[in-house]
Amino acid sequence: MLEDITGEEIKRQFKSNKTLRFVTIGIGVLVIGILGYFLYRQFVVKPANEKSKHVYWEGLNYAKIDSTDLAIEYLESEVKKYDGRIGGEVAQFVLGRQLMESKDFEGAIEQLEGVDTEDTYVSIMAVGLQADCLSEMKKYEDAANKYLEAADMLENELTTPMYLMKAGLCSEEIKNFPKAAEMYQRIVDDYPSYAGQHQVEKYLSKASNMKVGK
Repeated sequence: MLEDITGEEIKRQFKSNKTLRFVTIGIGVLVIGILGYFLYRQFVVKPANEKSKHVYWEGLNYAKIDSTDLAIEYLESEVKKYDGRIGGEVAQFVLGRQLMESKDFEGAIEQLEGVDTEDTYVSIMAVGLQADCLSEMKKYEDAANKYLEAADMLENELTTPMYLMKAGLCSEEIKNFPKAAEMYQRIVDDYPSYAGQHQVEKYLSKASNMKVGK
């Protein structure tokens, strides 16, 4: 669960474990760390899941060499076979990400909605990726709401400010500047380190000075 993991622990495990680095290539920087650490806990710390471990390997290998279509074809069949088992759920997560790469955002959302794991970070990322899909489809209001859902699933220094920021940017796209300002203000108040690194106060100042619909 999320309370067992910190951002630094994810980074430490990812840097020190060659297997984690291999199996998570091609999925995205933050997703890599989170999914990698999840796999480590499930298949090293919890070896009972060993039987379903092979499910996602070939799909990840295809993703590694940018063979998105082959990855999708393989993962679709494995998700059907192993739905409900850890390997199958990981495969479904990776499938959703690969469908995003192929610009099939509706298909990606369908897969990501079906991901069911006990790991809070992976669950949060699945919701966050759904929001990314909605944003790519220019459904900015829906995307902002989905980002906020991801941000509020369990507050933490890693994903909460990131998704609040994305919610703010999507709110700006639909000229809902008060909502954007609200998101930025939460980051400034509750996550000052992130706010400083990403110059959130500039976004807050801009949104606060804009009029709705301007």
